[in-house]
Amino acid sequence: MLLTRDTLPETIADTEALDELLCRPTQALIDDLARVDGDIMILGVAGKMGPTLAGLAKAACPGRRVIGVARFSEPGAEDWLQARGIETIHCDLLDENALRALPQAPNVIFMAGRKFGAEGDLALTWAMNAHVPALVAQAFCRSRIVTFSTGCVYPFVNVDGKGADESVAPDPPGEYAQSCVGRERMFEYFSKKYSTPGKLFRLNYAIDMRYGVLHDIATKVLQGKPIDVSLGHVNFIWQGDASSQALRCLAHCEVPTSPINVSGHEILAVRDLAAKFGRLLGRAPVILGTEQPTAWLTNTSQATKLFGLPVVDTDRLIQWTADWVARAMPSLNKPTKYEVRDGRY
Repeated sequence: MLLTRDTLPETIADTEALDELLCRPTQALIDDLARVDGDIMILGVAGKMGPTLAGLAKAACPGRRVIGVARFSEPGAEDWLQARGIETIHCDLLDENALRALPQAPNVIFMAGRKFGAEGDLALTWAMNAHVPALVAQAFCRSRIVTFSTGCVYPFVNVDGKGADESVAPDPPGEYAQSCVGRERMFEYFSKKYSTPGKLFRLNYAIDMRYGVLHDIATKVLQGKPIDVSLGHVNFIWQGDASSQALRCLAHCEVPTSPINVSGHEILAVRDLAAKFGRLLGRAPVILGTEQPTAWLTNTSQATKLFGLPVVDTDRLIQWTADWVARAMPSLNKPTKYEVRDGRY
């Protein structure tokens, strides 16, 4: 079954149903992948979003090789991928020899990086977010490369505007976000040097029932914990929609590589989201702080023009999340830290 607005369920029963929904392709994804030839390799596949993207790629083009590369240090991810027909390769991307031994794939999705705990070992953060991209960009200079980045590369913008578009120069606070600018610059440099087509996929907050901005807010509402609204506005996107757009970017790669903002098209107030969860969960939100006039927000007009609006809209995401949290369904216990303003993660 293809994913359309008409096929969305009212509730997501369990993790198996969630995985199936996240990995269900749209016709638009199938059509865009048909425009690019060859295998798809996903570097850093074992993170929060990688398995979804790999499963979605395989579902959209079942006759093609989809190869997932990671250290696979946490149990479960490799078995999950292999059960869906995705090949797996163990590789530490900091090992240049191991990296160069990987098979050449015409299509590469680069998802490796370090965020949480970044402040605890800044040298490792820079190595993963800037050195590894330089190695990958050279090892796969003949491939199309879609590079996962973040909206955190932008400076804060006024919450009354439309968000930062791709013309806004990166100027973020904190070494984590600065290292992400380094990641982009490495891919940009080698894209120019080797004429490697690419896209810099600046993602703001993918939503999965087990984690994400909405999961964080809903959980705090349910538990009566204070919700800090000093960074009071966000935008976000269903993880399935984000994964689909990343794969569709393979059909829109350019030389030199260029950025594209990916998130929901709405700018939403954290206070309003908390109030909606309060009504759905029967709990009064506990609000802390006062909204600041700026936040990390992106303008997704370019992505909307290329891909259309996300299939899953904000209201449905809120309803799904409230239902999931109310039933005490599984959580990854990985807060997004969306409320952090100084860039220290």
